Amino acid sequence: MRVDAFDFDLPEDLIALRPASPRDSARMLVVRTDGAFEHAHVRDLPNYLRSGDALVLNDTKVFPARLHGRRIGRGATEPKIEAMLHKRIAPNRFLAFARPSRKLLAGDTLHLGSDLQADVVAVSDGGEIELRFALEGARLDAAIATNGETPLPPYIAGKRKPDAKDLADYQTIYAQHEGSVAAPTAGLHFTPSLFEALQDKGVVRETVTLHVGAGTFLPVKTDDTAHHKMHSEWATVSNETAAHLNKVRAAGGGIVATGTTSLRTLESAATDDGKLHAMARETDIFITPGYRFKAADILLTNFHLPRSTLFMLVSAFMGLDVMKAAYAEAIRERYRFYSYGDACLLLRT
Repeated sequence: MRVDAFDFDLPEDLIALRPASPRDSARMLVVRTDGAFEHAHVRDLPNYLRSGDALVLNDTKVFPARLHGRRIGRGATEPKIEAMLHKRIAPNRFLAFARPSRKLLAGDTLHLGSDLQADVVAVSDGGEIELRFALEGARLDAAIATNGETPLPPYIAGKRKPDAKDLADYQTIYAQHEGSVAAPTAGLHFTPSLFEALQDKGVVRETVTLHVGAGTFLPVKTDDTAHHKMHSEWATVSNETAAHLNKVRAAGGGIVATGTTSLRTLESAATDDGKLHAMARETDIFITPGYRFKAADILLTNFHLPRSTLFMLVSAFMGLDVMKAAYAEAIRERYRFYSYGDACLLLRT
């Protein structure tokens, strides 16, 4: 499909710079495949689910992946460099996106903090670099934690600097496994009281893990979706989770994906017969209209960027016309968009 089919106009003042407080007070647009809408709040989620449904959450944890420093040892100047770590490939090596990458060559050395130094192993097209740090393992993790910055999305970071509040705000309350450079933002809406209400309703909880890479921020630069290549991300589904979700399905329950990362993980782990299987591997699944969903029945997600792979995914889930109408409704009703914004609940029939 043409990428411009997924375009829409969004007033800039609807981009949320801070989350709702409390988290589950965020608004929630309920969307059905017949085009009907309801206006609710995330705290109302139990009203739309059934006893026996399974809520699937991505338990990845954001780490302070944005590093600021300078290039040293070459030439008379030491230009400033920003490195966004996005994938660990060895105890002392990361892939990263650098700005400005045009000032870097293989063999350069970067000073990225008080005790953090790295050599540039390779520079690729698109601003990606490979870094080899002088530290490794737990010592490197500690240095990154000391020198790194919460990697807020560019549409927030371009308007304000990250601060101490973001350390908590840009993390789900159930985050467990460190490795993401972006939060699974639909999960930011959950509170202990909402989990309690869902448990009282008879909704069970399961977790999967997908470490969100910096590729989630990259725009689609092709004119046709067929030519776009997704960055791969590490995803895990345990044997126990796969078996439990298969039992839920067999008993007539629905699988509710919390966010596009949970949905992509489930779809990567499912076979054509709808059965889920354990997995621990990279996935670059790219879901666009025409895709046949195998695992997810309901999706709770935030409002996404125009022309983004995430808006393509929700359009595949509900239909492009339905989602364009839903987003137009959200804009009319002044819902808040993107990572710190409001949510929509997509109910497929």
